[in-house]
Amino acid sequence: MKKKNFNFKQFTVAQHQAGMAVSTDGVLLGAWCQVEQAHHILDIGTGTGLLALMCAQRNPLAKITALELDAYAVQAASDNFSQSPWAARISLIHADAQTVALDEQYDVIICNPPYFNSGEHAQTTQRATARHTHTLNHQCLLERCVQWLKPEGKASFILPIAEGEQFIKIAQSLGLQLQRRCLVKPTQAKAANRSLFELARATVMTDEQRIVIRNNGQYSEEFTALTKEFYLKM
Repeated sequence: MKKKNFNFKQFTVAQHQAGMAVSTDGVLLGAWCQVEQAHHILDIGTGTGLLALMCAQRNPLAKITALELDAYAVQAASDNFSQSPWAARISLIHADAQTVALDEQYDVIICNPPYFNSGEHAQTTQRATARHTHTLNHQCLLERCVQWLKPEGKASFILPIAEGEQFIKIAQSLGLQLQRRCLVKPTQAKAANRSLFELARATVMTDEQRIVIRNNGQYSEEFTALTKEFYLKM
């Protein structure tokens, strides 16, 4: 079933029959990651192209390479990139991150990875691919990040808390260390349920933050400040 378009301030994400709709997780990651100084950015598992488009908006000079396996998502992303103001700077590769050969290294890698390791799969193949690690397990993803990151490069992700802790442990075994982290709480009264984090080859974590999405039924000041350049009603 074709999904509705999601309109942002400077671009539109047409979702077509892609597996995952635009999510708060994706917007948080695209707004939080450090891309301002990057010359070349890699978006692994771009889906319908949200993160690539956010990076293009935030950095007017960077080249962005978007990598995606699912054919439905590739079609949607292709349409979204071509209709955006930044079509000339975004390249789309239809390939499997586990097997594709990329000749370049990147200043920044960004990825909203699949995180379900077990349990019932989604009803559609596209949604299952986007949500479950059977098509891109975290060990393989991190091995590719090590291969594709420049020596001074940074890689940013968002995952549920428990999955994020395991992901960071795998990263450390491969030589990537935690640099920045932001724990995300749905409301002030609830525990954090998402972890935004940045990995690099340097060894000292420089920053740990917390952000609350909603206070008293309204978007919090910190969430609004982080995402206001994108959401239409902020």
